[in-house]
Amino acid sequence: MTFVVTENCIKCKFTDCVDVCPVDCFHEGPNFLVIDPDECIDCTLCEPECPAEAIFAEDELPEGQEEFIEINAELSQTWPVITDVQEPPAEAEDWNGKPDKLALLER
Repeated sequence: MTFVVTENCIKCKFTDCVDVCPVDCFHEGPNFLVIDPDECIDCTLCEPECPAEAIFAEDELPEGQEEFIEINAELSQTWPVITDVQEPPAEAEDWNGKPDKLALLER
């Protein structure tokens, strides 16, 4: 099992989660974070730290979020590792909780 960043992170990209990750498995894209499933040790530390509640255990994904397993695996291979907390985008709170953001994912 691994943890997966899901749709609500898109355009929110809070980085509180990366600060607690003991294995640096988060990768950063233009408007989204992903978890490398090969690096994740299932420690559960990141899940409660996400202000957008966008991180789930792979076997507890909300309905309709299953494609993010593959998205995390794919993008973690090309995006750089992120290990430090950064300021969220200026409009992060405005996007938090908005549905149907997958089309806005910048690769």
